[in-house]
Amino acid sequence: MRTHFHWRTVLRCDPRYYQITALALLLSYGLVGLRLDIELGRAMVILATVLLTQFCCVRIWKLPAFDARSALISGLSLSLLLRTNSLLLAILTSVITILSKFVLRWRNKHLFNPTNFGLVFMMLVGGGGVWVSPCQWGDFAFFAFLVTCMGGLVVNRASRADVPLAFLATFLALVFGRSAWLGEPLAIPLHRLQNGALLIFAFFMISDPKTTPDSRVGRILFAGLVAFGAAFVQFKLFRTNGLLWSLAALSLAVPLIDRLLPGQRYQWRKPVVMPQPEPQTAPMKGNIYEPIPV
Repeated sequence: MRTHFHWRTVLRCDPRYYQITALALLLSYGLVGLRLDIELGRAMVILATVLLTQFCCVRIWKLPAFDARSALISGLSLSLLLRTNSLLLAILTSVITILSKFVLRWRNKHLFNPTNFGLVFMMLVGGGGVWVSPCQWGDFAFFAFLVTCMGGLVVNRASRADVPLAFLATFLALVFGRSAWLGEPLAIPLHRLQNGALLIFAFFMISDPKTTPDSRVGRILFAGLVAFGAAFVQFKLFRTNGLLWSLAALSLAVPLIDRLLPGQRYQWRKPVVMPQPEPQTAPMKGNIYEPIPV
């Protein structure tokens, strides 16, 4: 039986293809359009490292098949966010990012978003050799629009649009509410929010369907808690990268949220290839089939 291969069916069943495409375009735009401090050679090393680590882990854990999609998503995210002057630290961050998916699990579910854990872990133990530049993207309106549209497409395909929307609504309310309380001009909170890193975090990191709570109510609660945690780190502890620290800390609460607010576990679906319909035929006359006229 012959079958047709439909890209539309593949993309509808697995949103990771959208995410890989979106992150690759963002990285290309950062390299060519914005000319950020992203080196093409280092990005290629990061991608090669995450793929090799994923392959080795699959063999060590004796999984049935090697799947490069999640590793590519982690590698592209690291290429966009990770900053270090040491190639060795970049490689080590890539290895730890992928290892966290296999080691840090609870009831067959990731505890942390891999990219978030790799960055936070290396910022803690790297002795200042690893960092993230939250405002590296600037306030380019076109870039913000590009990230928002692509991110919205990705999370809708992954059925997790509720997470970034709840997070952004809560975080924006906290930022604008604090400025109103302090009597700051409107330009100050707008400037805090005009960076691509916030949108990348909201649409490509916190919305990870494999690390967010299973129920919709739980996901909205989790997004709100991460927003409050990020505001606390930024405005009370006066530390940078409050988004990353908050997500890493509150990811430990996801098992408890799943227990209190249970829901259906998210699974990546395999693409379904529709078989080609067989040609209609008339009843056999003797030893000859006569096609039915269309």
